[in-house]
Amino acid sequence: MNIEDLLRETLSDMAHEEQPPPPGRFLHVNGGRSRRRGLALAAAAAVTVLAVGSTFAVQGLSSRTAAPGVLTGQGSGETRAETRSTVTVNEGLRLSGVLKNLSAATGKPLEEFERAAKDGAALGLPTYAKGRLEGFAYPATYEVSPTSSPEEILAAMVTRFRRVAEDADLVEGAKRVGRTPLEIMTIASIVQAESAGKRDMPKVARVIYNRLNHTPEMRLQMDSTVLYGLNKFGLAASHEDLQSRSLYNTYVRLGLPPGPIGNPGADAIAAALNPAAGNWLWFVTTDPKKGVTKFADSESEYLKLVEEYNKNRRTG
Repeated sequence: MNIEDLLRETLSDMAHEEQPPPPGRFLHVNGGRSRRRGLALAAAAAVTVLAVGSTFAVQGLSSRTAAPGVLTGQGSGETRAETRSTVTVNEGLRLSGVLKNLSAATGKPLEEFERAAKDGAALGLPTYAKGRLEGFAYPATYEVSPTSSPEEILAAMVTRFRRVAEDADLVEGAKRVGRTPLEIMTIASIVQAESAGKRDMPKVARVIYNRLNHTPEMRLQMDSTVLYGLNKFGLAASHEDLQSRSLYNTYVRLGLPPGPIGNPGADAIAAALNPAAGNWLWFVTTDPKKGVTKFADSESEYLKLVEEYNKNRRTG
């Protein structure tokens, strides 16, 4: 059954019920009909995320009156257009921040977004996401209809991610670099968190690969992963933070953390799939105010970069 047939059948079932479906109806997966509705939610999102320039409009399933012109910026419908909420999800934002922003923009309770985020199957997450939304709530600007539910909004973001992943050839690209799609998204999220700008992303990705592939094995030692595991924010982890037993403590544990630490954009995903050529094993943002990052392939050179950073910090 294709997306259109699945959605049509589900809406037909609903039309013959005496009572409208309660909130969260699409999230239940017990039984054939409920399971089908869960899939229909993701299917609906796939056909209701429409581009308006660089903005993506999310139209709720329950809307009965809005004309197509409202979504595309054509025709009338000015009143409905004025009531829509616009929310921008910044690249690299953690899922917790995404949900808070969506709640604030729509006026819907944060708890509803948090509950919806836990049902990866209903949101249409790819199987390699392993049911976890972190990393797959694609950063973009969305216009949200007042009738859109938290489930529909998050499903629309996943749909947008899937389109970006297809454009980037994520699955095949991951195979080419010897990684799984989830590992690529994890690398991309670290690249996003650690890079001062787009130009540095391919080099930061190369440092990650060089450390993962180093003989003898090297730890990633990324402060961003440590802070994520502790639900903290900042540029550098403290000595106490580095003693954490979190699975995201890459100063202690070898390899990648178990999943993304934020929601990366297209540039970070591209860098994870196509790292720059180089032998670098370290990088230091020597001048955070100017966003200057320098790279080193020897420990002595790295220590010089640290000195430069400390000097800029003292004089800044």
